Amino acid sequence: MNPILPNVSRRGLVRLGAAAATVAAVGGIKAASAQASGPIKIGILHSLSGTMAISETTLKDVMLMMIEKQNKAGGVLGRKLEAVVVDPASNWPLFAEKARQLISVDKCAATFGCWTSVSRKSVLPVFEELNSILFYPVQYEGQECSRNVFYTGAAPNQQAIPAVDYLWNESKVKRWVLAGTDYVYPRTTNQILEAYLKSKGVAAEDIMVNYTPFGHSDWQNIVASIKKFGSAGKKTAVVSTINGDANVPFYKELGNQGIKATDIPVVAFSVGEEELAGIDTKPLVGHLAAWNYFQSIENADNKQFIADWKAFTKNPKRTTNDPMEAHVIGFNMWVKAVEKAGTVDSDAVIDALIGVSVPNLTGGYSAMMPNHHITKPVLIGEIQADGQFNTVSQTPGTVVAQEWSPYVADTKDLIGDWRAPLSCGAYNVKTKTCSTGKKA
Repeated sequence: MNPILPNVSRRGLVRLGAAAATVAAVGGIKAASAQASGPIKIGILHSLSGTMAISETTLKDVMLMMIEKQNKAGGVLGRKLEAVVVDPASNWPLFAEKARQLISVDKCAATFGCWTSVSRKSVLPVFEELNSILFYPVQYEGQECSRNVFYTGAAPNQQAIPAVDYLWNESKVKRWVLAGTDYVYPRTTNQILEAYLKSKGVAAEDIMVNYTPFGHSDWQNIVASIKKFGSAGKKTAVVSTINGDANVPFYKELGNQGIKATDIPVVAFSVGEEELAGIDTKPLVGHLAAWNYFQSIENADNKQFIADWKAFTKNPKRTTNDPMEAHVIGFNMWVKAVEKAGTVDSDAVIDALIGVSVPNLTGGYSAMMPNHHITKPVLIGEIQADGQFNTVSQTPGTVVAQEWSPYVADTKDLIGDWRAPLSCGAYNVKTKTCSTGKKA
């Protein structure tokens, strides 16, 4: 006899157990049904405090705008979307903790987030372990191709290398200052750029490399050394991978020391309209930025986007920028892929995303390629006195991203292709093997 149920026979216990199992199964079905009919949660993983808040807060806001707009259009698969916003506070290990929360606790179907590459590197193992989806909207150094990440920002051949080519061809630059924040994106990008410049015949002594910490504020000596480096009789330019709020004192010091674009032009990869909104741009007129979108682009879609943004934020002075457009593209691709797959299941959506094409805001279309990067136009813009950019160069069409650099010996033979039968992020075209050594 069961001491807890003394009056129940063995046969009764079997029947009771079967009944309990039936109840549990029905309960599970009801819970699954409720989850399938409830809101679809979208994670937003951007720093709202700390050194990167100057850049990332806007990305949180544009995601809220896109989710609100999609809900007004009926949601996705007949379900409303619900934003889950967290603040990793410019703290790189905290990004991983918050990512795990979004996936495991909040049950987000996809996450849009990160700015710095160190934050992306922090969360990457989490998304791969839990098989969830991250949309990463910022230009980066390449040399990565994860099945669980969709890179909607620029790879080096969609920003950094075209910027160098522009300065080489149009300004006849022969000396190069590679100035960056001390973390993975600037260091890897500059490794690629050094190799690229040397392949064009630039001597080692004509390349100056300098790194500073996040939030660096004392630029007087560094700018003075740049000025000295540029006084050697060869046309000199600064290629800037300085990130976050350190850009504000850097540009102020350029103005203080009288460095004009006609003397030593600066081309930046992390300075857009949002960052320029916080400084006096008049001394910076003529300096450059390389992006894939500018607010000043003239077309009906961009005009409508800007109007929607100002209305959503209730602030006519709020600007748009390139990483915002990357989130818009990524979000619209995710919606299209979910509708194509008929589910928010990660594996199905990951497969459905490849080949999806949506309008960008420069007047064309961007497509998701098998390497989980999108096609993008490349634009070079000059800073104007009003904090906007005048486009001085634009590719005639979109550029396909090179996820692995052909200028770095270890990666020159690698490609990423997440379609069957390869299904590999680092496939060696010479050895015919994936990075794991497994025959593809």
